[in-house]
Amino acid sequence: MRRAAEARQPISPDAGDAAGGPTVGWPAAPAPVEAFSSEGAERPRPRPVTTVPEILPSRPPASGAPSSPVGERIAADLANKIVVDSGMDAGSREQYRRMAATLHALQAESGLRVITVASAMPGEGKTLTAANLALTLSESYQRKVLLIDGDLRKPSQHAVFGLPVSPGLTEGVVGTDAALSLHRVSPTLTVITAGEPTDDPMVTLAAERMQALITEAREQFDWIVIDTPPVGLLPDAGLISGLADGTVVVVRADATQYDFVQRSIAELGRERILGVVLNLATPPTDVRYGANYGRYAERTSPPGRR
Repeated sequence: MRRAAEARQPISPDAGDAAGGPTVGWPAAPAPVEAFSSEGAERPRPRPVTTVPEILPSRPPASGAPSSPVGERIAADLANKIVVDSGMDAGSREQYRRMAATLHALQAESGLRVITVASAMPGEGKTLTAANLALTLSESYQRKVLLIDGDLRKPSQHAVFGLPVSPGLTEGVVGTDAALSLHRVSPTLTVITAGEPTDDPMVTLAAERMQALITEAREQFDWIVIDTPPVGLLPDAGLISGLADGTVVVVRADATQYDFVQRSIAELGRERILGVVLNLATPPTDVRYGANYGRYAERTSPPGRR
């Protein structure tokens, strides 16, 4: 593998990407018959890893506020959706930290290192969830993290981080160039983009060099996070999950059909599911209280004290 040049000027994604994932160009899902609800409807059997409030900025970042090491490399219309950005809602940041803490505990127990982030259908937020999780693991925990865009048909991670889409995974695994380009977007976070979209990604994902890449990455990184295509539409995610230690499934509150998620979990293998992220959910009262608790001291401290 080789390191590419620093990230270039951010690439502005389509509006559908900014709304919560790679939705543009995907066939629309049927109207929900039985959907997951944030009001207590039935959930799939794997226990949720966390619930994530709607990932939208509550306010613009304060002037002069500190930015993350990757802040300047994130596409402008997505910057406030990345949890390490100064404009991100505190509750959303805390939920990603909770998810990261859960995964760290699992790593200590089982040696978990490679995880895929999947969803049943497009538009559920898996791409931003994968990006936010990778950023949280790398910055909050100061771990070396490799984020791989494994959605070779409709890649999006390059738009999130303002990187060129190619050369990427496709060119590095099945191309003539023996080296694979890595984009180091912060001291602890490295990204492999998908490469030019292909109609036959199975050739790349099933290649021996793909398996060798994951094996080598296990030795060089503390975490490998892989963004996969929707499970309900394509077989790609199932093939990628076979290279990983477990999968986090992203479910969109009040939108994802229960049957779709159950079918996707069965296809991936229930024993491989680490948990479920309920995205765009209304956080419970205790979560909102916890997010505000950190600011309580600032409001009540005597003058001159913090």
